[in-house]
Formats: sequence, structure tokens, C-alpha cells
Amino acid sequence: MLDLTTAALAAAAGIVGGAMNALAGGGTFATMPALLAIGTPANIANATSNLALMPGAAASAWTFRDELQPVGGASVRALAAITFAGGLAGSALLVATPPQAFDLIVPWLLLIAFLAIVFGKSAAARLSERVSIGRRTLFVAQAMLGTYGGYFGGGVGIMTTATYGLLAGETPRSMFAPRTLMLAVANLAAAIVFTLTGLVRWDACLPMLAGGLLGGWLGAHLGKRLPAGAVRAWTIFVTAATTAVFFWRAYG
Repeated sequence: MLDLTTAALAAAAGIVGGAMNALAGGGTFATMPALLAIGTPANIANATSNLALMPGAAASAWTFRDELQPVGGASVRALAAITFAGGLAGSALLVATPPQAFDLIVPWLLLIAFLAIVFGKSAAARLSERVSIGRRTLFVAQAMLGTYGGYFGGGVGIMTTATYGLLAGETPRSMFAPRTLMLAVANLAAAIVFTLTGLVRWDACLPMLAGGLLGGWLGAHLGKRLPAGAVRAWTIFVTAATTAVFFWRAYG
């Protein structure tokens, strides 16, 4: 069992992670280091972080429920179903394979996400002038995001923001509702697999889960009041910081 100080650290990391997921994604980047710092193995830290942030993502999604609308012509229900299936597949893959090799790939995926966020709006406009992006393309991308979210989850909210901006021309502010819902769905699918396979460190998960619930609620309410420019700036900052640290973690 954790002592009071360590439990407080887990709860604080949950608050920060939940708020980050509500605003721009990247909440795993707050919770994973905290779990690693208290001696949790990387694969168990990943699974525990995923489960701990799930209620916070659900709280954020509930707060944004009145803003849910189709993304790029695709219904939210269809995207959620695809995300759930992908989350199950990705989390099962994590259970069956070691994460070391994938850790080396993650920074490059986040770098792509960062570039897509920075240039996503102009790229989407130019792309729409040359090609027609249909729902099938968005469904394939959503399946990949769901699988990634179930397997690792680090930066999946950021990558979802980048994907929706590039393929559907959405702004970071308009993505709050569908993005937080997809995060919650992917986390739910992974939580089922991780719980059944015993990969969750419960003594750290419970205080982190409580913190994530509070952080998700606070972040969602803050997000409702922030102007689009502030949300975009925060998104770019979080993406850049997350990408840099994951590069340092993998190659430093």
C-alpha cells in the first residue's frame, strides 16, 4: 500500500492529467512519470494510467455532451464504436507484446501530430481543394487512433486533434466534445482488458482515478470558457512539450 505522501502524488498527477485531457490531450504524460517515479514497471504504469484517466475523460465528455456533432460527416456513434473496437485490439496487443520497441516509435508519431496541429488548418484547406476526403478515410484513421489509444495512449488526444484538423478541417475548440468522448471510449475498452489481465496497480490507481475525475471536470469547465486562440496555443504547447520529452525518454 502507498503511504499518504505517495498517494497524494498519485492524486495530484491524476488532477493534472485529467485537466490536460479535457483541454488538449496528453494527460498520460502527467500520470505515467508519477507512476514510474514510485517504482511501477512501465507496462503496468501504462495500464494503470489508462484506467485512472478513464473516469476523468468520461466526466469531460459528459460536460461537453451538448456540443457533440458529426465529425467530417461521420456520426459520433460510428466513430465511438470504431474507437471501442480499436481500443480492445490495442490493449490486447499490449498484454501480448513488450512495449520497448513501440516506445521508440511513439516520439515520431507525436512529432507528426505536432506538425499536423501547427499546419493542420492550412493543410486541410489545400487538401480539400485537391482531393475529396470521405468518411471511409476518417473511419480508418479512427480505428488506428483507437488501437493506439488502447496500446499506449500517450498523446492520443493530441493525435486525435491533429487528425480531425487535417481530415475534417475542425478547429481545436470544436473538437473538445468528440475528442474527449473518443478518449473515454478508448480508455474504457482498454480498462476492461487491463483489469481482466491483472495489469493494474490498484493502490496507485484509486487515488489517481479520483484526481483524474476532478481534473477532467475542472478542465472541461475551463475549456468552455477559453477562447479558440488560447486553446490552440495550449494545444501547441502541450504537443511540443510532450513530443520533446518522449524523444528524450526514448533516445536521451
